[in-house]
Amino acid sequence: MNDLKGDLASLKIDRDRPPRSPWRWPLLLLAPAVLGLLALYALRARQAFAGVEVQAVTPTVQKKDHAGPAGSPILTASGYVVARRKAVVSAKIQGRLAQLRVEEGSRVGQGEVIARLESNDYEAQVQRARAALQRALADLAESQRQLDLARRLTDENIMSTDQLQTAESRTRVNEAAVSQARAEVAFAVATLANTVIRAPFSGTVVKKMAEVGESVAPIPPGVNISTSSGAIVALADLDTLEVEADVSESNVAKLSPDQPAEVTVEAFPDRRYRAVLRQVIPTADRTKATVQVKVTILDKDAQLKPEMSAKVTFEEPAKRATATEPLAPVVMVPKEAVVSRDGKPVVFEVRDGKVRSRPVVPGGERQGQVVVREGLAGSETIVMRPPETLKDGDAVRVKG
Repeated sequence: MNDLKGDLASLKIDRDRPPRSPWRWPLLLLAPAVLGLLALYALRARQAFAGVEVQAVTPTVQKKDHAGPAGSPILTASGYVVARRKAVVSAKIQGRLAQLRVEEGSRVGQGEVIARLESNDYEAQVQRARAALQRALADLAESQRQLDLARRLTDENIMSTDQLQTAESRTRVNEAAVSQARAEVAFAVATLANTVIRAPFSGTVVKKMAEVGESVAPIPPGVNISTSSGAIVALADLDTLEVEADVSESNVAKLSPDQPAEVTVEAFPDRRYRAVLRQVIPTADRTKATVQVKVTILDKDAQLKPEMSAKVTFEEPAKRATATEPLAPVVMVPKEAVVSRDGKPVVFEVRDGKVRSRPVVPGGERQGQVVVREGLAGSETIVMRPPETLKDGDAVRVKG
């Protein structure tokens, strides 16, 4: 009985205990979100206090002296490296290639033997022509002997004048035959000499276009090196390398004779070559609205090869420095550092933990660098890729 009473007492509702709040669980669920927002706000506040993190660079400065070759870039054109002196070498006569002495990359001197054609037939023609010459000389000697005899007999009134004239005519015919035989010998010898192919000038073999046993033939002038058939080798004088580039018609007026330039090739983007404008072709390409120009490379090296893609940056002629007015250095910054604010080009300079907007006057581009004509001295620390929200006076932290 006592146990039953105890069990019933445990089931009794306690009316004096305060009721539980219905907002208890929602508040418990919202607490982590509130804490997260507070942490994020604290992080943003910390970043704002510490400043925006940016990447900075120092401008590139190219100093100019009394012999400074060029000034600021004015335009860039694309083209290809070519040899000014080049030739497709072929035989002057048709024949089968019997010997080839060169490979791609072989250097040859002017007059050096490159190849030989089969020459047995031409050697036989020389021997036949020489034999014909000997026979003609013998006939001439006999006609001259008979002419001398006819003259003596005519003087003694033994032979008539008509017979003397006949002897003289026979001698003249034989003299002509000797001249013809000598010409035929010379022609046969020249034809035999044409079986030996020699280099027309000193240069480098850039392409081998035939092998021993193949038939070759004379090639007309102006053929394309890559499509010519019957040629033996393509030869180029690498000492005459230059760049042929296409310049827009609207920019041709900016160029002048001996315009200084700088050449870069895609194969070696870090290597720069000094150059000068040699020629502006006096006709335009109507399909591309461009004019071809030829630029001489002044400090070429063995790395340059014909048909390499190249870019030419034409520059303003540099003024010579004087004792009272030295040449100003050329200041260049990465083009990603120059942005537009209110329609004007500016860069952001980092100074004492804050940025200062500095208006600049940009010039031409050179290998991803923008020439700054005005606005920078070259010793500043410039923000790379400034955010659109970055403004004058903002606090920043430089990476690294």
